[in-house]
Amino acid sequence: MGNTFGTKFKITTFGESHGKAIGVIVDGCPAGLPVDEAFIQSELARRKPGQSKITTQRKENDEMQILSGVFEGKATGTPIQILIWNQDAKSKDYSHIAEKFRPSHADYTYHEKYGVRDYRGGGRSSARETAARVAAGALAKLYLNAKDIQVNAYVSQVGDVKLNKSYQELDLTKTEDNIVRCPDPGMAEKMITLIDDTRKDRDTIGGVVSCVIRGVPAGLGEPVFDKLHADLAKAMMGINAVKGFEYGSGFEGVKMKGSQHNDAIFTEDGKVRTKTNYSGGIQGGISNGEDIYFNVAFKPVATIMNDQESIDVNGEKTIVSGKGRHDPCVVPRAVPIVEAMAAIVIIDHFLLNLTTKLS
Repeated sequence: MGNTFGTKFKITTFGESHGKAIGVIVDGCPAGLPVDEAFIQSELARRKPGQSKITTQRKENDEMQILSGVFEGKATGTPIQILIWNQDAKSKDYSHIAEKFRPSHADYTYHEKYGVRDYRGGGRSSARETAARVAAGALAKLYLNAKDIQVNAYVSQVGDVKLNKSYQELDLTKTEDNIVRCPDPGMAEKMITLIDDTRKDRDTIGGVVSCVIRGVPAGLGEPVFDKLHADLAKAMMGINAVKGFEYGSGFEGVKMKGSQHNDAIFTEDGKVRTKTNYSGGIQGGISNGEDIYFNVAFKPVATIMNDQESIDVNGEKTIVSGKGRHDPCVVPRAVPIVEAMAAIVIIDHFLLNLTTKLS
């Protein structure tokens, strides 16, 4: 029913924004993998609410509990269940929309699909669910890190404030040095100011998260329907508020001719390389060993603190007033979510690849 993602490394998330807890079941985690609980917790801390003035002020420690699948610090190969208790849900903040549909939210579509909806914080449609994905992604990262595969995302744009530098020009170790998670200090300050000004105007704004995956070996991905970039696109488009995905040269590539866009092939120290990387590390749906890089566009948060026209469950006109605690811009907290979903795709294809060749 759309709650499960992956083939060999399969995750199923559960829970609602204002329910008792949220969590994830990870099936297919390789047996013997050292499970660093402190690392998983640190990844959750990067996503948790209430971490700065430009994020929602909901206070959740997001302390996780591993209930199964780990023994003496290692994965046993059986399903790993991770639970995260909800601690700071204020459901009364949403009682005014119990029978109203908020513009650009999932209220109306959930009502039409199921005939019933959990209006408390958006229920299952809330980005609160992504904490479970981050926990699963942390497990994937532990596996990939052991194979020298690194996944790094950062904020490259907020509104019209755009970082016009490629990832090669940036020191991505500085991404966590500021609250907006932009590795360029000067641009970070401009982004923070824009988000804070937007918040004070009781409004919201969108942005872009860029991601680079280094160390992926050639040969990951399937050639037809399960192309590596197609699975990355599905993973990213399944994140709340995402409106666009592009990899490699993306939409800018349409301005080039084939003679400019083709990535010339050569060998270096016995390894096949390309002189440029407009392909974004993927050709024919299969990784070629170069860096995989992509951009993910996030819309402005739908909940704004100003009155909006809408309708209720009876089709009558009404006014929806924004209440509760919400992010004025999702991209600072979306960085670890993008990394998590990317890591889940890569480990899934890595494990799939083990079954398609003898060595």
